Amino acid sequence: MQTFANNPIKAGIWMMGSVLSFTLMAVAGRQVLHELDTFEVMAYRSIMGVFVVLVIAKASGTINEINIQQLRLHLTRNITHFVGQNLWFFALNAITLAQLFAFEFSVPVWVALFAPFFLSEKLTLKRFMAASIGFIGILIVARPDEIGLTPGILAAALCAICFTGTGIATKLLTRKQSITCILFWLTMMQTIFGVICAGYDFQITVPSKSTLPWVVVIGFAGLTAHFCITRALQLADAMVVYPMDFVRLPIATAIGVLFFDEPIQIFVFIGAIIILGANFLNIMSSRNTQT
Repeated sequence: MQTFANNPIKAGIWMMGSVLSFTLMAVAGRQVLHELDTFEVMAYRSIMGVFVVLVIAKASGTINEINIQQLRLHLTRNITHFVGQNLWFFALNAITLAQLFAFEFSVPVWVALFAPFFLSEKLTLKRFMAASIGFIGILIVARPDEIGLTPGILAAALCAICFTGTGIATKLLTRKQSITCILFWLTMMQTIFGVICAGYDFQITVPSKSTLPWVVVIGFAGLTAHFCITRALQLADAMVVYPMDFVRLPIATAIGVLFFDEPIQIFVFIGAIIILGANFLNIMSSRNTQT
């Protein structure tokens, strides 16, 4: 069992590790989706994850922390994450990185609304205002009224809802389960899901020599991202942790422009400023409730 402490500063440091990992995974994903489908990517990623988790758990002496307690909650978490991650990979090739991450950043809005019911966290007026302001910023960046409800836009929106369920379930698990246990069931269950979905037609593509390194990057980046998020959720409320993920937006924009010839849009920067302001308000609200 992990001891919960409210420390938004340390949680922010761990979330920066998650930001870098998810950004790297997005770049790697763009390199493999021309050869592998999303189920195959998830299968290979999870298989590598099981191996890495077991090796690290054995080396660190935490392998005995793996247990079948809270198995139903683990299953719920990993089903929602598996669906959300496949939608994320689909959207990755359908819309720009900035648009994808902007929709994903609606997670704090949903977390702020649902956390009081599932996590017993307080929904203060400042937090509600922060979520509302953040949502306005997201709409400015994504501009769904101009783009329309394309398959990529719908996938990105739905993956954010799935990730909300994942985040809430993760927060509940961190109260009684160790990081090793959470990551083991994450990788193990999603290996099963991935192999079943990828092999339903009895055909699973083997990565080529040029694609294999990127698959490895996806596997390690996905694992480190979840480790960092889980650690952050042990240190601060979910409504504080997830808005910190907003820093991915300007990073994604820069990568999209430099490496994928995506256009620079002024609305991305306007929305980012609004989102960062909402993030600051949310963090300040959390610190004030502890004083």
